[in-house]
Amino acid sequence: MDDAFRALADPSRRRLLDRLNERNGQTLRELCDGLAGTRQSVSKHLSVLEAANLVTTVRRGREKLHYLNAAPINAIADRWLSRYDRERAATLADLTTALERQPMESPTFVYTTYVTTTAQRLWSALTEPAFTRRYWGGVALVSDWRVGSPVLWQDAPDGEPRDLGQRVLVAEPYRRLSYSWHGFQPEHAEHFGWSAEELAARLGERRSTVTFEIEPHSGSTVRLTVIHDDFSPDSEMHRAISGQLDGSGGWPELLASLKTLLETGEPMPDPTPAR
Repeated sequence: MDDAFRALADPSRRRLLDRLNERNGQTLRELCDGLAGTRQSVSKHLSVLEAANLVTTVRRGREKLHYLNAAPINAIADRWLSRYDRERAATLADLTTALERQPMESPTFVYTTYVTTTAQRLWSALTEPAFTRRYWGGVALVSDWRVGSPVLWQDAPDGEPRDLGQRVLVAEPYRRLSYSWHGFQPEHAEHFGWSAEELAARLGERRSTVTFEIEPHSGSTVRLTVIHDDFSPDSEMHRAISGQLDGSGGWPELLASLKTLLETGEPMPDPTPAR
């Protein structure tokens, strides 16, 4: 948290975060465009932001893309905001975003967190039904985790696993896991208060993809990066998994519960699933 505050104290670094907030996933060259500083100074500022975990990077071929990482900012909010105050603040932020937002081409969600565990145990937490049920709001993910296999959702221990169309795309144990994401379901309409027409419109969104990248960090710490992409333009699903819809904690809340479970043995109370 101290690193985050020091990084945020510099106006140039805040400007870089603003630019990533406006359009996430930029190269160093793109971030340098229109800025008064040199490429070297921008690179140094990005290094400070990366060290503070406020920016995370993802390789796409020969390019290195930079993404705003909300994990440290969420930790700051959790320290000083009650759940009630945080939801009030989120409501106001959502209103501002709705008034100011420009349509996005195809948004991408990237989130990096550091967990005190092993890569093997983190892999188990992502793939074993008994594990996922504990932090995924009671939902168990059931699959043999072979490429092409379905990822089934089991809502209750004695319930029949449901096939929502999710399929395993990549499975490299202890390193990388990727699968296609489901579309909205009738229960989402009830949860978010959508009409039948609103649900029908959202069912037209294309399926997105979630990827988990696991990397040893230092000592007994593992770096987990979640990349959720390939959304339809101006996607409602993107807002749901990002925690931007009222009543949806999204990936930030779910990953916080996963981290708490692995580090303390108990998940966060009442996590909102990233559905």
